Amino acid sequence: MLRLSDLRYGWPGAGHDVLHIEALHLAAGRTVFLHGPSGCGKSTLLGLMAGVLLARQGQVELLGQDWAALRGGRRDARRADHVGVIYQQFNLLPYLTVLDNVLLPCRFSKLRASRCAGSPAAAARSLLQRVALPPALWTRRADALSVGQQQRVAAARALIGAPEVVIADEPTSALDGPLRDDFMALLLGACAAAGSTLVFVSHDERLAARFDERLSLPALNEARA
Repeated sequence: MLRLSDLRYGWPGAGHDVLHIEALHLAAGRTVFLHGPSGCGKSTLLGLMAGVLLARQGQVELLGQDWAALRGGRRDARRADHVGVIYQQFNLLPYLTVLDNVLLPCRFSKLRASRCAGSPAAAARSLLQRVALPPALWTRRADALSVGQQQRVAAARALIGAPEVVIADEPTSALDGPLRDDFMALLLGACAAAGSTLVFVSHDERLAARFDERLSLPALNEARA
C-alpha cells in the first residue's frame, strides 16, 4: 500500500536532511502506531506519505505510484481519492458547517462518493453519530465548536468514502478517557471494515497495543543516527 525507498527529506535552507529512511513497506489493511519524541519528524513523514510534501531523493509510493512523478493537481486528486488525513491542526474550513466539512472528500472525489452506502450525506450523518457529535451541532460552522468537537469532525471527514490509507496525526490529543476509547474503537473498526491501512502518530503509548505494528521513527531515521 505504501512503499518508501531511500527517502531523504530536508527543509528548504536547513542544509541537512531531517529524514533518511532506507526502506519502509506498509501492507494493505495493516494498522501502524508511529512514535518518537517531539521534533523527530513524525508529522513530516506523514506529510510525505500523503503527498503533501515531496522527497528530496528516493520514492514514496502509494498503490505503486510515486508521488513525485505527479504534477500538483494530479497529486491532489490522487490524495482525495485514496487518502484520508486527520491533521494535527484539523484543517477544517471554518466557514462551512460541520456536515459540509465531513462531505468535502466526496465533493472532490467521485470515487470516495461512490463508496458511500446510500448517499454521501447519509454516510456523513452516520459517521458524526459514531463520533458522538450531537445532531444539533451538524449545521453549525466548524469554528463554533470546541477543540475536541473539531477533532471528531476531522476524523469523520478522513473516514468518509473508505479511503485505502488513513493518516492520523495525534488524533486523540484533545479527547478525554471515555471519548478517546470510543474514538479508537471507531477508527480501528472503520479501517478494518474498509481494509484501510492506518498510520497513527501519538505520544500516548498506552494505545500502541491496539495496533498490528509499532514503529519508532528515531530507529528508522538514519539522518538522526
